[in-house]
Amino acid sequence: MNGEPGASEERDSASDASDASASEEAGSVPQARRTADSEQVPSTAAASDESEAKGAIEAEADTETESATETEADGKAGTEAEDGAGAKSEAQAQAKSGAKSDVEDDGEAAAGAASKASAESSAASSASAPSTSAEPGREQEQDRKLDQKQDQEPSQNKSDRKQGQGNQSQGNQGQDSQGQGNQGQDSQGQGNQGQDSQAQDNSEDKPGPSSAASSSHTTSPAPSTSPALTDPERTSKFVALKDVEERRPAARPTARPAGPNAPAAGALPPTASPQAPGSGTTPAAHGTTTPGPDPDGLGRTRQQPLPPLPPLDLLAELTNTPPPPQTPLRTVLRRVKIWSPLVLLLVIVFAVAQAVRPLPEPTLSLTADERFVFDGEKPSMPWPSEGQAAMEVEGVGSFGMSGEQKPAPIASVAKVMTAYIILRDHPIKQGDGPMITMDKQAEEDAAKSAEGESTVEVREGQKISEKEAIQAVMLASANNVARRLARWDADTEKAFVEKMNATAKQLGMTNTHYTDPSGLTASTVSTAADQVKLGKKAMENPLFREVVSQSSYVDVNGTEQKNWNRLVPVDGVMGIKTGTTTKAGGNLLFAATKEVGGTRQTIIGAVLSQPAAARDDSILTGALDAGNALMQAARGVLEAKTVVRKGDVVGTVDDGLGGTTPVVATKDVTAVGWPGLTVELKLADNGKSLPHQAEAGTEVGVLRVGDGTASAVEVPVALKENLSEPGFADKLTRVG
Repeated sequence: MNGEPGASEERDSASDASDASASEEAGSVPQARRTADSEQVPSTAAASDESEAKGAIEAEADTETESATETEADGKAGTEAEDGAGAKSEAQAQAKSGAKSDVEDDGEAAAGAASKASAESSAASSASAPSTSAEPGREQEQDRKLDQKQDQEPSQNKSDRKQGQGNQSQGNQGQDSQGQGNQGQDSQGQGNQGQDSQAQDNSEDKPGPSSAASSSHTTSPAPSTSPALTDPERTSKFVALKDVEERRPAARPTARPAGPNAPAAGALPPTASPQAPGSGTTPAAHGTTTPGPDPDGLGRTRQQPLPPLPPLDLLAELTNTPPPPQTPLRTVLRRVKIWSPLVLLLVIVFAVAQAVRPLPEPTLSLTADERFVFDGEKPSMPWPSEGQAAMEVEGVGSFGMSGEQKPAPIASVAKVMTAYIILRDHPIKQGDGPMITMDKQAEEDAAKSAEGESTVEVREGQKISEKEAIQAVMLASANNVARRLARWDADTEKAFVEKMNATAKQLGMTNTHYTDPSGLTASTVSTAADQVKLGKKAMENPLFREVVSQSSYVDVNGTEQKNWNRLVPVDGVMGIKTGTTTKAGGNLLFAATKEVGGTRQTIIGAVLSQPAAARDDSILTGALDAGNALMQAARGVLEAKTVVRKGDVVGTVDDGLGGTTPVVATKDVTAVGWPGLTVELKLADNGKSLPHQAEAGTEVGVLRVGDGTASAVEVPVALKENLSEPGFADKLTRVG
């Protein structure tokens, strides 16, 4: 249909007629527009090349934003407008022959109006054609509903629909103006008006030639000057009410049609034939290329975000350099670059933590020989032939033991534990100590001296000092006072006995058991070795040493009470306690002293279960003789040897981080012993904390020679060099 030559000639004739009608006076245009509002007569006009180019540009811009609803209406209108092409062309030819000669002078002035009228006429014919269809009000009703319901529809789509209606009105006004101008010039203009009216009647049944011609092109609506295009209030978002697949518009053509039916240069681009409603297909003009539909039917594209690139690929993209190929060496280097900062940070944190950590406490270490052996053979001691015995030098060593060390009754030797507990739990800080009131039991027990018990005379309510009470127990061996001290300390004798046994356990007296504070009962048993342990501990108390070294004292009654140990204070003997009963035999816990190498050495021993002496048949004498023999033998073999000279390095101060500073003896160290004795050397801090920094000559401890106890021989030791705090490298490399 679009390829027939007659249709092209009719369009040329219509163009010439438009040129002739445009020569009417400018003042007649408003009147013609008012007439067009009532008559709605379609016409086609041709304009100058400049106006046509402008219309074409604006038409292409409007085509990109045309809504799906207008596309469907245009497709239906294009099909119906094809039938009225012949009638429209005939009316245009008659108008051209009647008005061409009258508009030559004023053609240039009306060219702009004619060009605008031509574009608007094309849009008007497209918009008015659906009104003559079988259902003239259906499409307009759909448009009205869309305007009301689509609050999110873009304002540009609504403006385009209004533009089509406005263009129809303006095109009709331009065509009516052309007809009225012809009527004013001559009677032929009146004839043209009649022809226009006839053409209008025909256009109600069939679309005009411009609509027919537009079917050969893609949709290109004419530009509109309607105020709806610039309405700032219509800015809502478009929301489709129909299925997206049904509303997809035809894509914009990529090429203009070529061939004999192509529009002339400078002519307005024709509009595409609209798609028939409900057809589901997009019509394409002859000779055009229709690209694929829009992906989502909403005139836009969708993009999915790309995943992030690896660091090297991103760097390569930014620098426009391809990433280097992966090799084991590059992988290793990359890992080194990644991990090196982290490792460096960890090293710094580790170094700081090591630097601020508290330093370990310095310690003394002995570098000299740990043992010293006295020259000569071990002497033979006069051990008793019966019973059991043990002897040692306090702080130096032991001479050994004799007899079977098994528990045996110890009689009054048990009073040593009673006196030790009283002085330990009630130490005398000044004078003779607190006053102790004698009770009725103490007075009654004093009368038991007639039964063979050793007692002192006391009366109920009489008060004696704590020191006198200790003297009565240790020298006069008063059983009644021993029991009173037990009740004074623990309220009952039984409770005090429990304390005695608990103390024996603490001192390591594993073979000792007490049943009474005085030792009168034969069930109070012990061994010579256990009593030596107790004797050494008791002799550490100054008041105890003072009391047992006395040969006698005067009691509260003015009576002199003698020490049962007749050996005191002869030949260095200084105690400790005797104990005799028929069942226990003769028992003695003894002590003697001797000055050796400028130090005072104490010999402590015990003999148990000794028989009576032959010279007086006394078990007490037998015990004293056996004990004295051992004491004198020990005093005779004690000697002093120089173990360490002044200035000799005997040890070091270890700072705990590998640093050591030597220490030296501040004077000669003399050990006391006997031939064959092995003594030990030990360094001790003497209960004081060692400094981290100190100058040379600072005393930092003592060197002890003997059995390692506090009773051993000891001399101070001092730093030979300056003691310095560990350096940063030592702190950094410390472990643990």
